[in-house]
Amino acid sequence: MKRLEHLLAPIKVRNMVIANRVVMPPMGTFLGNDDGTVSEASLAYLKRRVMGGAGLIVQEITAIHPDGAASPAQLGIYEDRFMPGLRQVTKTVHELGSKIIVQLHHAGRESQYQLQKGTAVAPSAIPSMVFKQAPREMTEDDIRDIITAFGDGAVRAREAGYDGVELHAAHGYLLAQFLSVHANQRQDQYGGDIVRRARFIIEVLEEVRRRVGDDYPISIRLSVDEWIKGGYTPEDMQLVVPVLVKHGCDMISASFGTHGSPAGITQAPIEYEQGFNVGLARKMKEVVDVPVVGVGRFTDPFFADECIARGDADLIAFGRQHLADPDFLKNAREGHPEDTIECLACNQGCFERLLIENGTIRCAINPETGQELIYPAGPAETSRKVWVIGGGPGGLTAAYEAARLGHKVILFEKESEVGGQVRYAAMAPNKDPYGKWINGLTKRAEKLGVKINTGTEVTGDMIRQEQPEAVILATGGKQVPLEIDGRNLSHVTDAYEILAGRTAPGKHILIVGGGLVGMETADYLAARGCNDITLAEQLRRSPVLKLTSHGYMLHSRLKKAGCKMLFNARVTGIDKDAVTVIIDDQEQILAPVDQVVIATGTRSNAELENVLKEMAIDYKIVGDAVEVRRIVEATDEGAKAAWAL
Repeated sequence: MKRLEHLLAPIKVRNMVIANRVVMPPMGTFLGNDDGTVSEASLAYLKRRVMGGAGLIVQEITAIHPDGAASPAQLGIYEDRFMPGLRQVTKTVHELGSKIIVQLHHAGRESQYQLQKGTAVAPSAIPSMVFKQAPREMTEDDIRDIITAFGDGAVRAREAGYDGVELHAAHGYLLAQFLSVHANQRQDQYGGDIVRRARFIIEVLEEVRRRVGDDYPISIRLSVDEWIKGGYTPEDMQLVVPVLVKHGCDMISASFGTHGSPAGITQAPIEYEQGFNVGLARKMKEVVDVPVVGVGRFTDPFFADECIARGDADLIAFGRQHLADPDFLKNAREGHPEDTIECLACNQGCFERLLIENGTIRCAINPETGQELIYPAGPAETSRKVWVIGGGPGGLTAAYEAARLGHKVILFEKESEVGGQVRYAAMAPNKDPYGKWINGLTKRAEKLGVKINTGTEVTGDMIRQEQPEAVILATGGKQVPLEIDGRNLSHVTDAYEILAGRTAPGKHILIVGGGLVGMETADYLAARGCNDITLAEQLRRSPVLKLTSHGYMLHSRLKKAGCKMLFNARVTGIDKDAVTVIIDDQEQILAPVDQVVIATGTRSNAELENVLKEMAIDYKIVGDAVEVRRIVEATDEGAKAAWAL
C-alpha cells in the first residue's frame, strides 16, 4: 500500500500550522443569501467538504466592496452585517480540525452584474474579454478606496476567526487586471512594465499587512501564466513574486489563465492530465522561499504526494475533485482509494452552471453537492420494491440512491451493458474516465444490493404481472430516424456502431449531424488516422459551444485534423459512393463518400408511462426520457426521484 508521507506532513505558513498539504481552493458556489450573507446552504456545503480532511480550506470569492461583487449572492465581507455568518463559517471549519482562510476579491470588469449596473471599474476602460462591455477607468481616489476596502476586509476576517486571508490576483479579476496589458494601459505609476503594473497589488498587500499585523498569514493567488496571446509569462511573474514576498506575502497559490483565455483553461477540461501545470509552482519556488500551492486538475492524492516529494510544490489544490467526491483523501488514508469518484472535468455542474446558466454549484456525478440541505441521510421510513427501468447515468444514480436509502431495487437495461450513451461517449479521445465512472457507480449500486438485469427490455405485461410498488423511468432517448433515400445501404451506419468498434471506419466519411455525438465520432475517427471526414449539420452554427472548455478543445482538434464542417446542410439522398446535400438552399453532390455515419441525435422515450398510469403505480420520469440533455440533469433527476420514494 502506498503511503502519503509528503502530502500528510504538516506545514507552517507564518504562525498557521496546517495539518496536511491538501488545499481546497476557492470555488464560487453562489449558495449565499441574496444579500451576500452566509446561508445555511453555504454552511452545509462547506461542512461536507471539510469532512474530507483537507488541511486548508480557502473560502470562495468574498467581496471586499459592493461594486466588486460578481453577483448579489456572492459572499461579502465589506460590512459588519456579514460578520455573524462569517463567524459561523470559521467555527464550523475549526470544529472539524481544518484551517480556513478567506479569499478577498474584487471582480473589476469581470462581472456582468456590475457592468450592467454601470458600476464596474478597472485600471483602464477596456471591454471585458468575456462580457464585451467596458468598465469605468479607476481614478486615484478609486484606487485608494479599494486599497482601504481590502484592508477593512482583512480586519473583519481576523475578527471573524479566519486563520488568514488570500488576495485574489488571478483569473482576470481586478488585481490581475492591473498586471495585464490587456486591461491596464495606464500612463501613471500604476502602468508600464510588469513590476510597475504590480504596484496596485503591492499597495493592497502593504495595507493588509499594516492592518492585520505581523503574525497573520497572507496568501496571494496568482495567474502565474496569463495564458493569452501577448499576456504576461511565468518569467514575468518571477520578477514580481519576490517583490510580493518582500512586502509581506506568506504563500503563493500558483494558478493560471483568465476567463478570457482560450479553452476555458482555468476550468481545464478532461483533455488535460492532472497536475498538468504544476511546473508553474516550481518556477515560483525557484525565486521565493515561502510555501507554494500547486494547481491543475488534481484528482489523485498519491500523484500529489509524488509532486511534493520531487519539489514541484509545497501544497496541492484539489478543486473540482472536492465537488465530485469530498472523501477522496479520507479514502486514500483509510486504504480504499478505489472507492473515490474521480472528477470528470466536465464542468457541467460547476463552471457551466454558474457562469453560463447563472445557477448555484452542482456536480454532474455527485448529486449531493450544493444540495446538502435536502440530501437524505436515510434510511427511508418504509422500504419499497422499486424498479428502475434504464441503466444510463440517471437510472444508475436513481438505483444507487434508492438502495442507499434502504429500498429493494431492481434495475433493468435492455442493452447488454449499463451506461447508456455514456458508454459510447467514453470511447471518444480523452474520455476514458467516463467509463470508469459508470463502472464504479455500477459496483457501488450492486454492493448496496441493487439487482441489475442487462439484456432485458421491460414491457407493459411485465409491469402488470410483477406490479412494483414504485418505478423510476430512465429509458433515455431513441435515435431520431433519418428518413431519406439510401438510408439502408450497406455503407450507412450509426455513430454508436463506430464508437463501439463494431463497424470499421471508411476512407471518405460523411457524418450526418454535427452535435456532440457527431463531433466526438469525428474526433474518434481522426484519432485513428482517418483524414477525410465531413460533418453535415442542419443548424446554421455548431450546437457544441466553443465557450465550453471541452467544446473549444473539440473544435480545435477537428480543425487541426482537417475535418470539414458544413452548416445549414440537409442530407437528401445517399448513393453507393456519393451523398446529395442542400446547403444554403443550393444542392450539392459530395463525392467520394464510402461511409455515411448517422449522428442525428435522440429524442425522449417514455413509452411505458401509459402503463404506469393505467396501473396507478407511483412513478417518476428522469433524464433523457423527459428531455434530451446532459449528465448533470440526468443524475440530479435520478437522485431526486429516489429521495422522493
